[in-house]
Amino acid sequence: MDFFTPEFWTALLAIVIIDLVLAGDNAIVIGLSARNLPRDLQKKVVFWGTFGAIAIRSLLTLIAVWLLKIPGLLLIGGVLLIWIAYKLLVEEKKHDVKSAGNLLSAIKTIVIADTVMGMDNVLAVAGAAHGNFILVVAGLLISVPIIVWGSTLIIKWVERFPIIIYIGSGVLAWTASKMIVDEPIIKEFFAVNPWMQWGLSFVIVIGVLLLGRIKLKNKKMQSEKV
Repeated sequence: MDFFTPEFWTALLAIVIIDLVLAGDNAIVIGLSARNLPRDLQKKVVFWGTFGAIAIRSLLTLIAVWLLKIPGLLLIGGVLLIWIAYKLLVEEKKHDVKSAGNLLSAIKTIVIADTVMGMDNVLAVAGAAHGNFILVVAGLLISVPIIVWGSTLIIKWVERFPIIIYIGSGVLAWTASKMIVDEPIIKEFFAVNPWMQWGLSFVIVIGVLLLGRIKLKNKKMQSEKV
């Protein structure tokens, strides 16, 4: 993938948006796990916890990029990503991480929690990278500092402007459609029928956003009745 092509920059933008939307509140784990430690230890926890979480996530993402090259897995990953895009709209994330009692315990809590919470992020970024390891690294370098130092601001933006979640979900759904049409098993079909590719992308993106919107309305109506 050429660095100066629209495809490269579109994929990079998609990765950054995915990172911010899916992992923006994962950084809150850092604050929750370190909140009862002395102030002089909290900075160390933030640094080493973030370092460990980034290292694990980077490794898992690179492994996922490699695995998605296996025939059939790109299609499966695309279908899973459609579900992740839908869940992003309708599920409320909970941050019930307990505060750790010491430095090593806090770092371990951050790394484990971030790894578990970030598996959807790993799959999404791997799919958006289209097999390009440079895109994965570049996306992390851009988004991780924003996530670590701006997580609270990101959450406030999301609460104030819900459309951000819809944009993120749409990007995820679009990435899922790209993964599906790039699956080697069916890629030739879409190559000779390009209109089917755009049609599938349109159906997936609109379908996810519409179903998510309906689900949210139903949940709101049920809560008002209670």
